[in-house]
Amino acid sequence: MLRRTTGVTDDEFQRYATANTAMIRRIAYRLCGDRHVADDLTQTTLVKLYAVWPRLGRDVNLTAYARKVLLRTAIDEGKRLHRKREAVVAELPPVAVPPAGVEDVLDVRAALVRLPPGQRAVVVLRYCADLSLAETARRLGCAEGTVKSQAAKGLAALREILTARPRHSAA
Repeated sequence: MLRRTTGVTDDEFQRYATANTAMIRRIAYRLCGDRHVADDLTQTTLVKLYAVWPRLGRDVNLTAYARKVLLRTAIDEGKRLHRKREAVVAELPPVAVPPAGVEDVLDVRAALVRLPPGQRAVVVLRYCADLSLAETARRLGCAEGTVKSQAAKGLAALREILTARPRHSAA
């Protein structure tokens, strides 16, 4: 067993990663809306967390730290992908519609993907990760007023998207 300078071991990292990968993946999926990208974000987050593991003391809130790393990774990845995938097209591609009978949560997830990254991050942290206004602002490195306005815009956009979508009837 390899001992780290702070007394935190590789075995402890492995236990932490095993116990928390599903939570990290869920948040990643809510941020990006794509299972494959969410898996990549999860792996990148765990790699970054492992890289700083020796410097983390026992008093560090690992869940909060992992969420912060995930959020920053998702925002960076979103910026990188946005620059790469811009293309001018004559028509918008058709939006995939989930099959009839899918629960409302799938509609919300699909709508989340359509939000701009900043609004999506605020909505996911405030309402999916249940962070307070102050904690969300701190994690995003912005003012509470910015979080309030982004949350209001994000929720309004979600309402518009969800009311414009055809509702699925139960089969």
